[in-house]
Amino acid sequence: MVLLEVIGHAAAALAFIVVIVLTVRRRRRLARTLSRNATIAYRSILGVSGVVALIHASYALESLVFNRTVSSPDPLYMALHSPALVALSVVLLFLVSVKLVAERSPRPRRILAIGAHPDDLEIACGATLAKMRDAGHSIYAMILTCGEAGGDPAIRLREAHHGARFLDVNEVEVLNFSDTELADQVNEITRAIEARIRTYQPDIILTHSAHDQHQDHLAVHQATLRAARNHSAILCYESPSVTRDFQPTFFVDIDGYLDVKIESVRTHADQRRKPYVSPERVRGIAVFRGGQAKTRYAEGFEVVRALASAVGDI
Repeated sequence: MVLLEVIGHAAAALAFIVVIVLTVRRRRRLARTLSRNATIAYRSILGVSGVVALIHASYALESLVFNRTVSSPDPLYMALHSPALVALSVVLLFLVSVKLVAERSPRPRRILAIGAHPDDLEIACGATLAKMRDAGHSIYAMILTCGEAGGDPAIRLREAHHGARFLDVNEVEVLNFSDTELADQVNEITRAIEARIRTYQPDIILTHSAHDQHQDHLAVHQATLRAARNHSAILCYESPSVTRDFQPTFFVDIDGYLDVKIESVRTHADQRRKPYVSPERVRGIAVFRGGQAKTRYAEGFEVVRALASAVGDI
């Protein structure tokens, strides 16, 4: 009897330790799944699992050392063996492993998001992309360079794919144009964007703004407008290098997705020393644009063209 109790408590303790390990390893996925409640859920899962594992381990040790079973009237012992504990275990594993999605859109659309560098999309419109993806829209990301002028290109390439997987975009393609020299390659970039437009047939195109001080961003904007000259829905997102002339008139409510955006920016660890990738800066811009849009948090876009039937309720 004592041996069976030791085995039972040890197995229970081990089970909750496994939950802790899975939670730690899947923290980023948990953040993507639960958005604003991710931090609370993460700490709650670790706290509850840790306490229960410790209690079970202590009971196993007590039974083993003193060669006796724990008294069944013990309230804590009874609680640990109640159906509520089983339900708690199921809930914890569900939160760790299952992806929850937003309300699905009645008319899914295809979005082509174009950026100059590996972290541009996450910083500028990561929350919008995540929200649209959860609503059932298809997201295709096109990055023009590996960002070699701003870091290790191999690392940045890998982080571009990590960020895309975190946001759950359908497909990401990183091209090999020369970082900081896109202004000299506008014609080639235009042809590359034209090819992707033919392939993906997007309803909406997201790109850099014309009001951007970074030469690469401006070059991508110009190339996009040339390539999409016959396209009916083009929105320009906000990069850290936009000028005061950037005036968004189209806003996406990102309440519930700000933490997702912050976590997506963190996937670009190679850029973590840049001040504009700090959570405080990302949150501040979302609050500012939210104030303009009369909501809590928002991402703002300049409208080049926006045909209502193409944009709809994204």
